[in-house]
Amino acid sequence: MYYVSYMYPYPYYVNAPMYNYGRQPVYWTIPNEIGHAKRLGFLQSSKGRDKIKLKDYGPEPFAVNINEATKQNNTYRTVLWTGNHLQVTLMSINVGEDIGLEIHPNVDQFLRIEQGKGIVQMGKSKDNLNFERKVYDDSAIMIPAGTWHNVTNTGNIPLKLYSIYAPPQHPHGTVHVTKADAMAIE
Repeated sequence: MYYVSYMYPYPYYVNAPMYNYGRQPVYWTIPNEIGHAKRLGFLQSSKGRDKIKLKDYGPEPFAVNINEATKQNNTYRTVLWTGNHLQVTLMSINVGEDIGLEIHPNVDQFLRIEQGKGIVQMGKSKDNLNFERKVYDDSAIMIPAGTWHNVTNTGNIPLKLYSIYAPPQHPHGTVHVTKADAMAIE
């Protein structure tokens, strides 16, 4: 490298290599490659083109676009996969509603918000929920076993999320169309 005394408009410019470690753009140069990308599932949308049947696929090996499946779900709770030590459920919480204050004494839980916004509250007793955070798209919530918790939809669209329980919390194949259905069964 060599020094250049004046480089408009940046007088302190340095000729240094630039690296972009982020996601690189993909350019499909041949029309057949676009079709190939669709077959592989790279071009998906929540507008209904690539819907899957929402049911319990466990304990068989399974792979899914969890974002799309979560947004596709319109039930209060649908179990998507149940194994011996882990369970994945999809949830849709209506505007102004909540999951309901609950505790799982022997189950750790992970929640991920895929659409919408809300508030999560947690605490050691149901009368003292001293942990409160706003949550929204791409938020992750970790709930230790034995912790009281609730998530309330504060947005103007359904709150779409998925939950991972370890170990499983609900019977294989559980579907609760509404919160009232879940409360009546549990």
